[in-house]
Amino acid sequence: MRISLEDAVARLRNGEVVAIPTETVYGLAADATNDVALQKIFTTKQRPADHPLIVHISDISHVTDWAASFPEIAVKLAKAFWPGALTLVLPAKSHVSKVVRGGEPTIALRVPNHPVALALLKLSGLSVAAPSANLFTQLSPTTVAHVEAGLGMAIPVLDGGACQVGIESSIVSVSADGQWQLLRPGMISEADILKVVGSKQQIKVESEDEKTIQAQTPKAPGQHALHYSPRTPLMLFNNRANLIQESETLMQAGKTCAALIIGEGNQPNCQVVQLTSQPNEVAEQLYGALHGLDALQVDCILAELPPNAPAWVAVLDRLSRAGYKG
Repeated sequence: MRISLEDAVARLRNGEVVAIPTETVYGLAADATNDVALQKIFTTKQRPADHPLIVHISDISHVTDWAASFPEIAVKLAKAFWPGALTLVLPAKSHVSKVVRGGEPTIALRVPNHPVALALLKLSGLSVAAPSANLFTQLSPTTVAHVEAGLGMAIPVLDGGACQVGIESSIVSVSADGQWQLLRPGMISEADILKVVGSKQQIKVESEDEKTIQAQTPKAPGQHALHYSPRTPLMLFNNRANLIQESETLMQAGKTCAALIIGEGNQPNCQVVQLTSQPNEVAEQLYGALHGLDALQVDCILAELPPNAPAWVAVLDRLSRAGYKG
């Protein structure tokens, strides 16, 4: 159900959920100060309650409404990349609801770089929690059609066109003493961040006890072992030759498949979506390509992984969580 900006504002103020556009992916938004509304996000998405939500704010001045401290490094990052595809995880003020924090002592904040999202925030006067507008662990939506296919036509959606970044934001945690850590890669890279902060990120504590490591690492959205996944089984390949061989094996066994490949070269004898060899373009098109392949209802989708190189870290992360190695 597609709605106007004014209708979206009214619904959010009334404690409803609304799917909204951002430059990364479409988010399922609710008033971040309304616990009843926030619970609707978790229910609609079938999302576990211990997964924190990212709060979208209209500008940097609202950080201190939520965060107990705003260290200099975090200020530098916000000034460099907001509005934009960077989420900052900061120590939360005591009044911030455990629902939006997922029970964590931190709060995740971002200023989106999308004219419709910013207009919504400014017109409503709200800050909104807005995880991806999909069922938990499934493919993120980058168009209104993806939202409607995933959550149903009854969900109110504010149309802002196709998302330009195409994958979720980079998430950086900054502790009260100014130590930082990249929790989720995005199209704002570790190298981009280093240029701003000038110091290397905090290294996870060395321990054989994984629980100790996890306890000292803030929980971030999108880090479930299986995430960003199509309904169709997705098999991943490090090289094109193995992908082509697997397609032949499947077809000989009477099964159907389709393929996602990156760059030029030989193609398998099945339906193919070929993306460019440019990381930014692949990121923008990735979820749309996977949604299209998923709609074919084949037995298996075969996907070529990008190079294991810094420019491809975010795309590699999303694909690696979406399927399994062939």
